[in-house]
Amino acid sequence: MSGGCYHCHETLPEGERIVARIGGETRTFCCIGCRAAAEWIEQLGLGDYYRLRSAPARKAEDAPREEHLWDRPELDRHVVRQLGDSRSEVCLLIEGVRCAACVWLIERSLSALPGVIDVQVNAAASRARVVWDAQRTPLPGLLETLSRTGYRALPLDAQALDDARRRELRGALKRLAVAGFGAMQAMMYGVALYVGAFQDMDASTRDLLRWIGFLVATPVVLYAARPFFAGALRNLRARRLGMDVPVALAVGLIYAASLIQALHGGAEVYFDSVSMFVFFLLLGRFLEMRARHRSGDLVDALARLTPVFADRYREDGTLERVGANELQPGDTVHVPEGGSVPADGVLLDAACRVDESLLSGEAEPIGKRTGDRLIAGSVLQDGPIRLQVECVGADTALAGIVALVTRAQTERPRLALAGERAAARFVARVLALTAVTALTWSLLDPSRVLTATLAVLVVSCPCAFALAVPAAMTRALAVLARRGVLVAHVDAIEALAAADHVVFDKTGTLTQPYFQQQAGDDAVRPLALAMARASSHPLAQAMAASLGDGGAAPVAQQVIAYAGHGVEGIVDGRRLRLGRADFALRGTVKDNALNDAVVLADDHGVLATFQPRERLRDGAAACVRELHAQGLAVDVLSGDAPQRVRGIASAVGAGEWHARQRPADKLARLQALRARGAKVIAVGDGINDAPVLAGADVAVAMGTGTSLAQASSDIVLTHGRLQALPEARRLALQTLQVLRQNHRWSLLYNLCAVPPAALGLVPPWLAAIGMSLSSLLVVLNALRIGRERPAPTGAMPLREVHA
Repeated sequence: MSGGCYHCHETLPEGERIVARIGGETRTFCCIGCRAAAEWIEQLGLGDYYRLRSAPARKAEDAPREEHLWDRPELDRHVVRQLGDSRSEVCLLIEGVRCAACVWLIERSLSALPGVIDVQVNAAASRARVVWDAQRTPLPGLLETLSRTGYRALPLDAQALDDARRRELRGALKRLAVAGFGAMQAMMYGVALYVGAFQDMDASTRDLLRWIGFLVATPVVLYAARPFFAGALRNLRARRLGMDVPVALAVGLIYAASLIQALHGGAEVYFDSVSMFVFFLLLGRFLEMRARHRSGDLVDALARLTPVFADRYREDGTLERVGANELQPGDTVHVPEGGSVPADGVLLDAACRVDESLLSGEAEPIGKRTGDRLIAGSVLQDGPIRLQVECVGADTALAGIVALVTRAQTERPRLALAGERAAARFVARVLALTAVTALTWSLLDPSRVLTATLAVLVVSCPCAFALAVPAAMTRALAVLARRGVLVAHVDAIEALAAADHVVFDKTGTLTQPYFQQQAGDDAVRPLALAMARASSHPLAQAMAASLGDGGAAPVAQQVIAYAGHGVEGIVDGRRLRLGRADFALRGTVKDNALNDAVVLADDHGVLATFQPRERLRDGAAACVRELHAQGLAVDVLSGDAPQRVRGIASAVGAGEWHARQRPADKLARLQALRARGAKVIAVGDGINDAPVLAGADVAVAMGTGTSLAQASSDIVLTHGRLQALPEARRLALQTLQVLRQNHRWSLLYNLCAVPPAALGLVPPWLAAIGMSLSSLLVVLNALRIGRERPAPTGAMPLREVHA
């Protein structure tokens, strides 16, 4: 835009010129802020942003500078999630993201900062996920970088989500209304022209109707169709061919040719066709946006679960109303009946029932008793209760679920990337075919060049082809999430469908452990409880549940966890070890009775032994049976004693089992299966399962497992519902089937529609309807995914399994 600011395109002020050397040329700016932003972008080596963008950047001084507000610890806890190993994760709404160039600039500018590990931006949803080392670059540093490039970051909360969705919906509805009104009016005048052609309409009336059609179609083309022109310009600047290129070319040619015909009194004008074309295209885009919003309803609903305020107890026992992000671990809060739990914590009262349906997929309220953990966002069915806060903000289980779903939404699967490359080749062929059609008709009958060329260009638009993958994947993610299956990596859907082998961990996955104290006195009970609470392993959590009564217990210090062995720490000045006998006693175990027990010991010997007992998890046998029915082989790998592993494998019907497996042994078994060509699903729950999950084709973690296991997984089964695994694989197979159907349909449609269009038998308005119906059919076919919920597989009742 000549004469305007190089950065934001605003009018240059009178008087002193503000210039800088950008891209080897002298550029002019409206203010010092825009010059500084452009110079900074140039210094980072990201000058191609100005070539790729399809819309001007925000005026630099207009971007609110609110970085200092993020220094507040309560806001930091609200948005930043700790992943371990000095890694932090933040999910943000980004204002000002307009196109792929914005995504390109944000990802590269943030990646240039020290400690930034991964940046993913979803332009359609205006969301960003950043994984970085907060010690090297604090959160305000990330936000300052965004601000300097003209983007504003907002926390992923209910208000920000509502504002972003409202703006997008309002813009889409305005464009759709303009196009709809224009199409109706232009069609009225078009019909009059068609009728008049057979009834000898006089030239003055014909010209009047044509110019009225022009006046009606102009705002449709210049305003309603603007997104298509912007998309085409963006694609061409990025030197790639997208589906907006033929659409914009068709709209521009129809409008320009009709205007030329109107000026020169030609035979036909197509103002009605271009208006209808734009309307049907926008209607398809609107339906696609609504489908995307529905798929995002899960994240939006989760963001709304946590209440804005909480009632916290003061030291004198009275209540004070505070913001939920101001809560601290250790606070005691009051939750009324029907209220939402504001943070993860421990129930201090006798008993209650909570609704965790949106978090776990379980429709029935879940009973809780003293000492049980309540999840932020769950709804209290009866109360009131007192809750001792343990985790707040981004550290809650709810925030972890939101992070997993957001990660899936910001990733681009392999199928989508392959589809984009195929669509680009498709567009190239369409443009070549259009050129051949125009050349052929110019030689045979020049009067039919425009009609045939436009028909080919419109009818063969690859919109349906390009929509096939995103429509199916978006629907699959939404259906799986509603069924309690959170997909962290979108490629897992394709890998899940291709899998032919499943490897299960036993403890905490196929079984639910509990303990009976075998030896020792009540004096060591608090010591064992403190050590058990210091570990996140399922056995330790089960021991803590068996030993705890909601009362006070000492806290273990200097805790070190040894994967597959146990945990070591200091309690009341004594160094203790809890775990396998050989680990706890630091040597060979002479008493065979201790081999199957969990031992608490100090430097002087055994303090207490605990004999683990197990119950089959509800639905474990039905899950394995259904996986066998789908043709998958099932193995059980466990670090437990052979007798117990054999008993569980027999109870669930597993084909093979392996006992006394350390993490390295499990990984070796997994690698051996993959070396034979097997596509392996690994299902685990516990810190010692993380290496196996990381090495599998598809990693599935239980929602009740450790954070490390979930971080290493592709799929998380919320609330430990094993029946969801075969359901998820069945839905993955259906998703790939729908993808193949959509691709076959789009190819068949083009094979059938292009020849008559090239022969001049299809008018442009009919081509527009056919192309729009083709795209709509792809979206509707994708909505079939998960329509028929599978029948219950007959879950086995909870029962005890003995060795």
